[in-house]
Amino acid sequence: MNWLTVAFAAALAAETATRLYLAGRQMAAVRAHRDHVPAAFAGHITLADHRKAADYTVARVRFGRVSAVAEPLIKLGLTLGGGLAAIDAGVARLSTAEPWHGCLVVLVAFLLLQLLGLPFALWRTFRIEARFGFNRISPRLFVTDLAKGLAVGLALGAPLVWVTLSLMERAGRWWWVWAWLVWLVATLGLTWAAPRFIAPLFNRFKAITDEALQRRVETLLRRCGFTAAGGVFVMDGSRRSAHGNAYFTGIGRNKRIVFFDTLLSRIEPPELEAVLAHELGHFRLHHVRLRLITSMVASLVGLALLGFLSGEPGFYAAFGVPPSAAMALLVFVVAVPVFTYFATPIEAWWSRRHELAADKFAAEVADAGSLISALVKLYRDNASTLTPDRLHSAFYDSHPSAIERIAHLERLAPRPAA
Repeated sequence: MNWLTVAFAAALAAETATRLYLAGRQMAAVRAHRDHVPAAFAGHITLADHRKAADYTVARVRFGRVSAVAEPLIKLGLTLGGGLAAIDAGVARLSTAEPWHGCLVVLVAFLLLQLLGLPFALWRTFRIEARFGFNRISPRLFVTDLAKGLAVGLALGAPLVWVTLSLMERAGRWWWVWAWLVWLVATLGLTWAAPRFIAPLFNRFKAITDEALQRRVETLLRRCGFTAAGGVFVMDGSRRSAHGNAYFTGIGRNKRIVFFDTLLSRIEPPELEAVLAHELGHFRLHHVRLRLITSMVASLVGLALLGFLSGEPGFYAAFGVPPSAAMALLVFVVAVPVFTYFATPIEAWWSRRHELAADKFAAEVADAGSLISALVKLYRDNASTLTPDRLHSAFYDSHPSAIERIAHLERLAPRPAA
């Protein structure tokens, strides 16, 4: 048996076992603290809300265990089970020349993955989210979003796949350098265009209309040196979910901060200012730029590895697929995440450091106490668990735990005079 086949199967088994083990730890930790609100949140979050958060977390983790078993089976079916080879053979009946044949193979494979993931999305949205009162999306809007997403993915992805396969076939040994340059331009262009041209296809964005709040926001923006076309927007997140959130997106003149309307309706102006200061912290501390650069470097390394593997006959034999540019690309996309899964804690740790740094920035330019009260409302209204398992949190969580984050902000808050 090919050594790469064994390595892939072993890595897939290790990933599945780890996901199931961590899920079990998370459910046990949340259930153990279900009936006791942590002291740091006593008086701010009721026992009923705490129990709801525990039940919601357990329901999501339990559902995640199903995904943890289904996803490796799908990957095995596509690779060692002959799924990708069958797609290639089926498309070959159309007698299309390269790179059109390979492009069609890739698109059919990704469409199949979308269809296989659809039952999970439906269950998560209309059973789990609905059960806990978070889902607001109608079946019609769900289908519309799905259709728009597929259309946008096809419009943006098909040309990129075609160019990549063309380079793999015709650009020689160093095709992956040219492919990286193409992907680099596409990534930067998409990051720039998404906030203004793609996101509005799915949501409505509008400026803050409250004049007093607008003045407060503009003052903070000037103080932090943030200039953008429009700056801060409110998104109609309530059309799809009761969850509240805020995020920073875009580059250049299209960089913007977005608040969900569900969040805006729950917090007071000083709290909004503090949340805005946190998002501005990501901008001022160059977190978005750092992540973009890291992504670029990772894509270069990945394409270099694909450039090497695509020239090795054993690579195709290990996964039971015929040698072609399309098969190399598909197998790489399916298999590499299995091997990089155990780097997840590093990425999560880096993200948590960014969140704490953004909190520190917010405490310096706004009010730490207001950010604390805003976060408490977010934890309560989003049914976020206050008592995650430490190992599960260290492995996955992009944000520090609620207790850690609040304690960090309390240390940054100014002390009252004696």
